[in-house]
Amino acid sequence: MVFTMTQARCSQISLSDTCYYHLVSRCIRRAFLCGDDEYTNKNYEHRRQWMVDRIRFLTSVFAIEVAAYAVMSNHYHLVVYVNEQEANS
Repeated sequence: MVFTMTQARCSQISLSDTCYYHLVSRCIRRAFLCGDDEYTNKNYEHRRQWMVDRIRFLTSVFAIEVAAYAVMSNHYHLVVYVNEQEANS
């Protein structure tokens, strides 16, 4: 995995190259997004549906479609399709 310095989105996104993008976001400091937290013995599984509902909502607001997603215990992955025609209209 290659980490780069922060860049403006206009230099990261090139719809002429591809309309599909893989997005990842993770929790830090042993925080749990969902599932069983073995350190605190708490269960955060209810958050998984929150994430799915939020993803669905955001696709209705922005010009993106979700091709695939995975909500893990401390991070999530999205593969999104940017609908350029819809964004421009």
